Amino acid sequence: MSSKAGLPGRSRSRADPDLLAPAPRPARHRSDHQSTLLRFADQVAGAAADLLALAVPVDCVCCGAEDRALCSACERHIRRLTKEPFRAESGAPALMDIRGTVLLPVVAAGVYREELAQALLSFKRHGQHQLKTALGRSLAGAVRAAAGEGPSIALVPVPTSSAAYMNRGFSPVHLLLAEASRQLPGIGVVNVLVKTGKEGLRLTGGQKGLDRGARAKRVRGSMEVRRRGQGRVEGRRCIIVDDVLTTGATLAEAARALHQAGAIVAGGVVLAATRPPDAGGGGAASPEDQRKQP
Repeated sequence: MSSKAGLPGRSRSRADPDLLAPAPRPARHRSDHQSTLLRFADQVAGAAADLLALAVPVDCVCCGAEDRALCSACERHIRRLTKEPFRAESGAPALMDIRGTVLLPVVAAGVYREELAQALLSFKRHGQHQLKTALGRSLAGAVRAAAGEGPSIALVPVPTSSAAYMNRGFSPVHLLLAEASRQLPGIGVVNVLVKTGKEGLRLTGGQKGLDRGARAKRVRGSMEVRRRGQGRVEGRRCIIVDDVLTTGATLAEAARALHQAGAIVAGGVVLAATRPPDAGGGGAASPEDQRKQP
């Protein structure tokens, strides 16, 4: 990817998009389900949610409106924010070498901000069903963009730590991927990555606030493919799935473990990237540049 792409001219000041209110334009709703039965199930679930909202009113996690956990307006905003998935590895230093060569291509559904960030954060804390549906739809769109029209692939979720699982009672990545896979006929989920336990012996606490070097040290050697799962990925094209992309250290470690098991790692997919595609000065890759990347 060219490092010149996406750089603003010196004579122009560029406004921070996080400080600007988004334009109030509606997003077009398109059903992602090809199956009539699945579309009907979604309609029934939506009607049940409406009835539950009347009986037990809740506040929208994004705007605070008394409606559902995610009101219709904020759900439309999330669809708008994730309408065009983009290549995000240029903002993750662990996925690029010092020459700017892509080590692992990653597609993000959207940038971690506004309603997308708030909904994902609330989902990880509480695992609310309405949030899972909207976020899973966005993740499915990113998977489609990453998979393309090539040979069949397997989606491999990044494992959660035992401490995080005990604290939440669920794995956010696995729940989101289970929801997304309902909208991805022909694409299977292969849950073969596990934590080795080495991570907890080195450092305590989460990764939030750690820099690139600290994150890399924390996750190095922290994952492996379980023995019974090696035959499911050996020689198979795989895409790693995670919820948020920061430095890329977690995806890089997952790719290392899969490579060691004989898998063909085609790239990664995340629901949100903490940096826009031009945050590091690399800019978003053009379709021609993307085809040239490994």
